[in-house]
Amino acid sequence: MTEYHIPVLLGPALDLLDVHPDGTYVDATFGGGGHSRAILERLGPQGRLYGFDQDRDAVANRIEDPRFTLIESNFRFLRGQLRWRGVERVDGILADLGVSSHHFDTEERGFSFRFDAPLDMRMNQRASLTAAEVVNRYDRDRLTRLFGQYGEIETPYKAAACIERARAQAPIETIEALIEAVRPCTPRKDDHKFLSKLFQALRIEVNHEMEALRMMLEQSARVLRPGGRLVVISYHSLEDRLVKNFFRAGNFDGKVEKDFYGQPQVPFDLLTRKAVVPSADEVKANPRSRSAKLRAVSKR
Repeated sequence: MTEYHIPVLLGPALDLLDVHPDGTYVDATFGGGGHSRAILERLGPQGRLYGFDQDRDAVANRIEDPRFTLIESNFRFLRGQLRWRGVERVDGILADLGVSSHHFDTEERGFSFRFDAPLDMRMNQRASLTAAEVVNRYDRDRLTRLFGQYGEIETPYKAAACIERARAQAPIETIEALIEAVRPCTPRKDDHKFLSKLFQALRIEVNHEMEALRMMLEQSARVLRPGGRLVVISYHSLEDRLVKNFFRAGNFDGKVEKDFYGQPQVPFDLLTRKAVVPSADEVKANPRSRSAKLRAVSKR
């Protein structure tokens, strides 16, 4: 059995989070609980930690500690869930946006093209939209936009056309059927990269990942105390661009607004001018960390 998830950039993340023993913190992506356990080690008896995860599989990793509360919810509902528990302000928020090893290695969840399984890809198994529904119900233009925007595929219209032709013969319900459907437009020398992008696009769409990230970032700015830390680990350019722009300008366009006197109006101070990336030793020990980028800010 594989480990649920190996925490990425654990040392830098904890150092930048700057955990105070009596502080209140949020692990917005609980998963296997690796980051949470490390935070709890730095908390004192009065400290509090709230972990968010929408996947019921993560409940098995719940930490039995009176200082810890697991909230079974998407982090897009961060502020509301905290307020419902009487928490208005926190000292730090950590979010590791990567898909856990558990999801990639659990065949029936349908996240990896290494296995044949139903096209699912739902992080929240209570949600209604699956990858099969996207593939079979979206029209060609919508699929083209999806593969271009979220997968950054060079010729998204070709992938969309292949899927449209294949599903006219029979519904595409499994990973193997999808791979066969796009085989005519899959580059022979770069098939792994192409399929990775295709699956990334479907996963982002199914789980509304970009919308959820925007909501979490905006709410983080409202719940952090002055001086509170926000640490985010992203894994692809779409996420990193959103995080970078929001940290720099307080909006997703990255354009710094100024007041009447020409003073920049930004909610954060940057703690990382450049993204922190894993060391060669970490990538060797955990190859899935190789694309990780960590950025951190302090609330003004």
